Amino acid sequence: MNETIEIGTINTLQIDRETDPGLFLKASNDDDVLLPNQYVTDAMQVGDLLDVFVYTDSEDRIVATTQRPMAMLGEFGFCEVVDTAPFGAFVNWGLPKDLFVPRTKQKTPFKVGEKRLLHVDLDEQTQRLIGVEKIQNYLGKAPTTLKPNDAVSVLVFAVTPLGYKVIVNHAYEGLIYKNEVFEPIQTGDSKQAYIKQRRSDGKLDISLQRIGNTSDDDTSTILRLLHEHQGKMPYNYKSDANEISQVFHLSKKRFKRALTTLQDAGTIEIKDTGIYSKE
Repeated sequence: MNETIEIGTINTLQIDRETDPGLFLKASNDDDVLLPNQYVTDAMQVGDLLDVFVYTDSEDRIVATTQRPMAMLGEFGFCEVVDTAPFGAFVNWGLPKDLFVPRTKQKTPFKVGEKRLLHVDLDEQTQRLIGVEKIQNYLGKAPTTLKPNDAVSVLVFAVTPLGYKVIVNHAYEGLIYKNEVFEPIQTGDSKQAYIKQRRSDGKLDISLQRIGNTSDDDTSTILRLLHEHQGKMPYNYKSDANEISQVFHLSKKRFKRALTTLQDAGTIEIKDTGIYSKE
């Protein structure tokens, strides 16, 4: 249970009382916030704890919702522009009230229908959540405590000749090299990935697969696809690398290693016509 009510994050609050407009939820310090009727269910009872997102509504009142935005305070997200004005723009971030992006926080003027990468921040003067497109101030150097093969979340935000720029754990900048990508990927995608290395500039090289020898994930992928195809698929060691990438989302080298692992374990049989499950 939250000690205080915090705008822009998930709060764990206790249902305090029922009212005509909805349920009032309170924190440990007895501050309360309204959960409007549209989010109330019959299962909710006074005394229950609820996880809710807290923000300000269209009338600048602090309210709670059981919905989740695309990005919370301190996070990044791609949001579609739904309206513009001389003083700023409004974007859809997954809640009834659109997120405001002040003109001074935009790199270039917004246009309706565009999707922009934004960082969600709190305007100290108004206590409203706002979107900020100038994101570099929010990306720091990755700590040395991050090690190879540590699992991370990444958000793809740009494509370069080298590969895909990503935001790692909503805090650091990283790069996935194009020649190491064996699955569909595009700007705006969120994925689980792994640390490859920390560079001297504090940025990260990222891999979509664990580094090192064939992982359980590779063999599991092949077995899952075999199961989906009734235990047989027309691929083997001689198959085209592009086909392997498209079907299994693996490099040919890793595919061959995984096949060998499965064959040595007696799980599959490899023939000229393809691979066959023995289970």
